[in-house]
Amino acid sequence: MGLFHRRNLSGAAVFITGAASGIGKATALAVAAKGGELFLTDVNAAALAATAAEIEAAGGTVRLARAADVSSYEAVQALAAEVHEQVDAVDVVMNIAGISTWGRLDRLEHRQWQAIVDVNLMGPIHVIEEFVPPMMKARRGGAIVNVSSAAGIAGFPWHAAYSASKFGLRGVSEVLRFDLRRYGIDVCLVCPGAVNTGLVQTLNVAGVDTANSSFTKLRDTFVGHAATPEKAARQVVKGVERGTYWVYTSQDIRLLFWLQRFFEPGYRLLMRVMNDGFHRAIRKSEKQELAR
Repeated sequence: MGLFHRRNLSGAAVFITGAASGIGKATALAVAAKGGELFLTDVNAAALAATAAEIEAAGGTVRLARAADVSSYEAVQALAAEVHEQVDAVDVVMNIAGISTWGRLDRLEHRQWQAIVDVNLMGPIHVIEEFVPPMMKARRGGAIVNVSSAAGIAGFPWHAAYSASKFGLRGVSEVLRFDLRRYGIDVCLVCPGAVNTGLVQTLNVAGVDTANSSFTKLRDTFVGHAATPEKAARQVVKGVERGTYWVYTSQDIRLLFWLQRFFEPGYRLLMRVMNDGFHRAIRKSEKQELAR
């Protein structure tokens, strides 16, 4: 248990990034159903407006829905100023926005590394910089939700750039869970496994044709084991209500973390098998592409 002072989300001011789709949208809907008052953002203005309209049509409260790119500190500063015109401090901050690019080290371009770190790591840092100090000053307690990933726990194949951002966010969260304890602010580190969001269908793999049949078969296998965004959102909300630090969207990630911590030989074998299997699938995809 944490020290979260507002375990009931009813009436809480909740700021959510990535609210236009996937886990972000599902979480916004779940928080609204609990009576939370929402401040929403996403880079996709049209989809964000649709989310806000859906929430309001269901009787929820959206106090602000404004498009912004969280990788821009100036954009987050402007957004925070607008939010703080309405409230002195929000009660809950949820960093959910993210992008994903996989790739073999020699195929990842610098711009891809930069984009992932800018959105997945610097984006949450920008939000934390602007929204958390007012929470500390208000001394009403609260919570921060940082969505990392199973790739913030384990060494999945071709995930170097993505894991750089997600392990980084995990590190920020690990420090803040103790730094903010004296202010009654909980930190919830969400580590989703497979979740069937729009990112799955638009996944970018450097140097690989993702429309290739071998890759689509690999993606379909992933989707077959994936949780829904709604299930992930329920776990996020439960984590905030209970003040839980580690939040998992599926039991397999909890078991993976246990394996890594307490049975390293088993973890090492699993990662090697997974890596070999992934490389075989990608090589097959490349051969099909060359045969065209």
